[in-house]
Amino acid sequence: MDRNAFAILCDLLKTRGGLLDDGNVTIEEQVATFVNILAHHNKNRSLVRQLVDMSIEFCRALLRLEDVLFVKPTPVPDDCTDSRWRWFKGCLGALDGTYIEVTVPESDKPRGTRYHLQEWADFDRAPRNHEEYFNMKHSQARNIIERCFGLLKKRWAILRSPSFYPIRFQGRMIIACALLHNFIRMYMDVDPEEYTPVTLDDLPIGEDVPNELESIDVVEGSDEWSQWRDDLASEMFDAWR
Repeated sequence: MDRNAFAILCDLLKTRGGLLDDGNVTIEEQVATFVNILAHHNKNRSLVRQLVDMSIEFCRALLRLEDVLFVKPTPVPDDCTDSRWRWFKGCLGALDGTYIEVTVPESDKPRGTRYHLQEWADFDRAPRNHEEYFNMKHSQARNIIERCFGLLKKRWAILRSPSFYPIRFQGRMIIACALLHNFIRMYMDVDPEEYTPVTLDDLPIGEDVPNELESIDVVEGSDEWSQWRDDLASEMFDAWR
């Protein structure tokens, strides 16, 4: 972030986000500290309590800028004819567990069905059933989204490793990263992260995180929604054939 963008961010957080000097730390110091935490994920146990308190106040102010920095999704309209989205009328988005580290038992891993986009480049590998067709369309639709998340995680190291923040606060942290990412895209002519590959220097540094972290271990699907997905896949495949 250049100096001009930094100054604009501080002004927005003060005038529209309600961020205040606390008597000891200026707004500029609070912003610089928090952005540094997000970008490098420095971990220091002696500062954890102080950083958590400061981060909570900063996030509250930043989330008040949502109307400025965040474009709310709109549902897919009923009259949509775009082949990419017409099957998802009324949908705002999709939930994906890609960014929660899990270990899937061998018995639960998918078998005999292709999932990766590059496998569909050759027309000879056209989908043979409704499951392969659904996976192909799903891969095509999410490809651009994955590139966006890749850039987001490259910019903010805190998204690439366990956080010392409470689990109830980590959701706000992710939104804060997204809002700051949007801010940089809006107020800087050139985004340097687009041309900088991730290196070892980008990895988080500092002390180890305590083991007593709150975590989400399992997100279970339901038979009802699994059946809905299978019915949708069959309908899409029949229309394609």
